[in-house]
Amino acid sequence: MSVASTAEIRGHFPALQRRHEGHPVAYFDGPGGTQVPRAVVEAVSDYLLHHNANTYWEYPTSAETDAALRRARALFADWFGGAPEEVVFGANMTTLTFHLGRALGRGWRAGDVLVVTELDHHANSDPWRVLGRELGLEVRTLRLRTEDGRLDEEDARRKITPGVKLLALGAASNALGTINDVPGLTARAHEVGAEVFVDAVHYAAHLLPDVRRWDCDYCVCSAYKFYGPHVGVLWGRRARLEALDAPRLVPASESAPERLETGTLNHEGIVGAGAAVEFLAGLCREDLPRRERLARTCAALHERGAELLGRLWNGLAALPEVRLYGPGPDSARTATLCFTHARREPAAVARALAARGVFVSHGDFYASTVARVYGREAGGFVRAGCAAYSTAEEIARLLEGVRAL
Repeated sequence: MSVASTAEIRGHFPALQRRHEGHPVAYFDGPGGTQVPRAVVEAVSDYLLHHNANTYWEYPTSAETDAALRRARALFADWFGGAPEEVVFGANMTTLTFHLGRALGRGWRAGDVLVVTELDHHANSDPWRVLGRELGLEVRTLRLRTEDGRLDEEDARRKITPGVKLLALGAASNALGTINDVPGLTARAHEVGAEVFVDAVHYAAHLLPDVRRWDCDYCVCSAYKFYGPHVGVLWGRRARLEALDAPRLVPASESAPERLETGTLNHEGIVGAGAAVEFLAGLCREDLPRRERLARTCAALHERGAELLGRLWNGLAALPEVRLYGPGPDSARTATLCFTHARREPAAVARALAARGVFVSHGDFYASTVARVYGREAGGFVRAGCAAYSTAEEIARLLEGVRAL
């Protein structure tokens, strides 16, 4: 097998040894943040214990920090399919989005148009709405189709028109698992002269981002969704990064990508994020360039996740008191689903499953427009997501727990 087995992968995660009320813990909360392999923790620890320093000074630990950050940029260049000079680090995706929005907004004028979607996490809609209120911009929202959990293509054709400055689009929904047609929507936006900002936070936990194939202008992800620490990462076309009027301190670097980075960065977190990329590349046993190994790993993990998702979807669909949301298991989607129970609130379902050692999340997951569209504003959903370490036996335990309700 060219990619490590699930059993081998599980051996890298000490968290899987945890027991709760006598049960081994099954982590289905990955869409909110995955568990972390030992190699990532060791990379963070090694940096803090042996290389910790600030940057660009003439002594060894500072030079080692510079080298570690350069390596992390190279790793994420392979992750995105871009160049190291196009990789920006920040506190998290939300902070990076607000910061980029502020820079872009300095070139926009009242009456310009932004387009967001009902399907997105609010980190990819509210920063643009806030900017719209501040600058007098028109903000249009692409409709979510409740029948299949997908964006309305006809609505997109009506709303992505000349005058649009930016389309803010999620590559995949963190609530419904829907994978969007990023290349198609990007092409439509570029036809009318708009730039495209892609939120790949949920997508990158399941498939490898590809900014060249997507032809987008900006793309963001969060390392803690794919086995790393809490660090946000932004890719942007170098020419655009260098042209942006980014808010910055006067002494700060004017060169891309540092010109978009504020203050002293979370060096240990960045090192750990890079280690997460290395971990995933290392799961492929073939002697290939890193980008290709990452693609093989992510494709294999996505295929395994799809098989588990099918078991979970079909098992839940057989229960009369359960309602499922979003596209079915044969659609373009990630191994994440949302459901509700006719007689139990999502929080109560999560508590009952936790008592069996099955950890799921509940609420709206900051995709609160999705919850509103489906009439679930009050309690939200129960969400279960498969990760690299998920197994068929854990799926069976989750189903057994829901049946026991």
